[in-house]
Amino acid sequence: MLFLGTNDSNLLPLEERFSSKITVRGDNVFLKGKNAELDIIEKVIKEMVYVLNTTKSLTPTDVETIIALLQEGKQIVSDEELDDIILYTQKDVVKPRTPNQIKYFESVKKNDICFAVGPAGTGKTFLAVAFAVAALKKGLVRKIVLARPAVEAGESLGFLPGDFREKIDPYLRPLYDSLQDLMPSDQLKKNIENLVIEIVPLAYMRGRTLNNAFVILDEAQNATAMQMKMFLTRLGPNSRSIITGDITQIDLPKNTVSGLVQVNEILQNVDGVGFVYFNKQDVVRHRLVKDIIEAYDNFNGD
Repeated sequence: MLFLGTNDSNLLPLEERFSSKITVRGDNVFLKGKNAELDIIEKVIKEMVYVLNTTKSLTPTDVETIIALLQEGKQIVSDEELDDIILYTQKDVVKPRTPNQIKYFESVKKNDICFAVGPAGTGKTFLAVAFAVAALKKGLVRKIVLARPAVEAGESLGFLPGDFREKIDPYLRPLYDSLQDLMPSDQLKKNIENLVIEIVPLAYMRGRTLNNAFVILDEAQNATAMQMKMFLTRLGPNSRSIITGDITQIDLPKNTVSGLVQVNEILQNVDGVGFVYFNKQDVVRHRLVKDIIEAYDNFNGD
């Protein structure tokens, strides 16, 4: 029933895109048509089974995404790589693509708390949000909470227009951007309205206990030592957390210790806590980002 969908709705995208006849009897799917088309349909069905087994759900949108990826010639992972998929989206398959991203993937699977530290563009935040969305979709957690310190980076909050929510929105916008890439807009809007997904300034975390949640702290280099401790002690039963940041871009006042720098010394040997470090070789943004990071490193070295 989950595979077919209500009234066989998961088969409709296949029937609309292909002329082959698809018949389901018990646990068997029978295909009749041209060989070239049947090869594609067989691949789609295998991916449908994989998505259902890993996420515990399958929708017509998922099927349309799989068909589109195959028809565009984008490589669908082989059987050996299936375990590396984090999430299917409407645009592509999300999976680790660099050696350190693979370490990140393994660390998140192994640990309840994972720190991802490295320069901009290495996929730290995007993959963290993908992990959270995947956990929500699989029913492993009931909600996602994403937090960022509202620390000024050259601008002053006081000079920004609007009320407090409007003033802090630019600081939280990167988290919205990641979610919009990973989840249909109508589903994202509904989850935010129902508080299944919360995007909040770090200060709003004080006093809370988060049960059955996937909690992400982004730009953690701008959390003070006390804020970091406060955040880490918010986790309740059946909750997981990823903390991301770049210790080369600390915007805290001078002489203020970054919680991300300090926590490395405090929790390095705690069981259940993992640390993954990225470098410029992991940059997956525009090709110039890697060159820019290297140029700044060389300049500072001089």
